[in-house]
Amino acid sequence: MDVSPLNRKEIMSHIIRPETASDIAAIHEVTVAAFKDVPHSDNTEQFIVKALREANALTISLVAENLNRVVGHVAISPVIISDSTTNWFGLGPISVCPAHQNQGIGGELMKKALSELRKLGAAGCVLLGDPSYYSRFGFKPEPNIELPDVPPEYFQALSFTPTMPHGLVTYHEAFNAKG
Repeated sequence: MDVSPLNRKEIMSHIIRPETASDIAAIHEVTVAAFKDVPHSDNTEQFIVKALREANALTISLVAENLNRVVGHVAISPVIISDSTTNWFGLGPISVCPAHQNQGIGGELMKKALSELRKLGAAGCVLLGDPSYYSRFGFKPEPNIELPDVPPEYFQALSFTPTMPHGLVTYHEAFNAKG
């Protein structure tokens, strides 16, 4: 294969765009592959994405495409906060094919998803993940907003307004999907 500078750029280039119906099978495959060997995963992330889609609860669903192949995906769905705060969302799952990890694709998916949330007028976003990774996007553990039964340092929030909710967070029931 010729990997001249032009071709190298083409190989490494990707676009971030909304999912289409023709992406669904590829999103499933990417999600399975991305979480296959992750120790903290119960390998249900692909079922969560499917259940969110079927419940019409995917507020934002973006793919990263490289050479006309889906290589990454991020899902965003509404969450409920016990203090009745509204317009908050949960980010995840976010997946990148193992062969395309550590190339900035996950970061670009994050940035685009957060940008789209802001455009929608969202008040904020929560996620469950590695604090050392997600802090670069402004996420941090917030003592007044909790997800039961998870270590608090891994449940993080990013408010788009000066007000931070105070309460327990509940994700969409699709997060209980097992198959």
